Amino acid sequence: MSASPARRVLIVDDEENVCRALRRTLRKEGYELFFASQPSEALEMLKTTKVDLVLSDHLMPNMTGLEFLKVVHDRHPDCLRIMLTGHADMQTAIDAINQGEIYRFLTKPWDDTELKVTLHLAFEQLDLQRENRKLLATVRRQHDLIQKLEREYPGIGDLVRDAEGRIVLEDPSTRN
Repeated sequence: MSASPARRVLIVDDEENVCRALRRTLRKEGYELFFASQPSEALEMLKTTKVDLVLSDHLMPNMTGLEFLKVVHDRHPDCLRIMLTGHADMQTAIDAINQGEIYRFLTKPWDDTELKVTLHLAFEQLDLQRENRKLLATVRRQHDLIQKLEREYPGIGDLVRDAEGRIVLEDPSTRN
């Protein structure tokens, strides 16, 4: 059995020391890490590189983390988003959750254990969302197949049961 592919995390922060610290914190977690120093660079990277999660700073030149994460949400809706900022205020957090539809809002300096647990829980959430989408697609395909069978073979779904609940097979020509 082959190992599952590494989780891909894109970290967007204009402070190199923050990127180095995040790399140190997450290097043994088994993630494939990608780094961008600004949102425009990250958006270019996302055109060719599929990632599972984006961890972004909020206050960066040219575009805020909130603006960036809103774009990521619109262009890559199945990519989870986490905001990491040293300039947290309640309105920024509310806007990040409501507009950027982020998974979590973390403050700098972060607690390494909290960050690792947050990423672990985020990936569990992502797995559940992906599995849910697969199951929903299967149910829709099955529904379409049943409808097609009903059109081609009217009454195929009708069941006759005896007093004990067993399915009774009958000759359709003997029906009233």
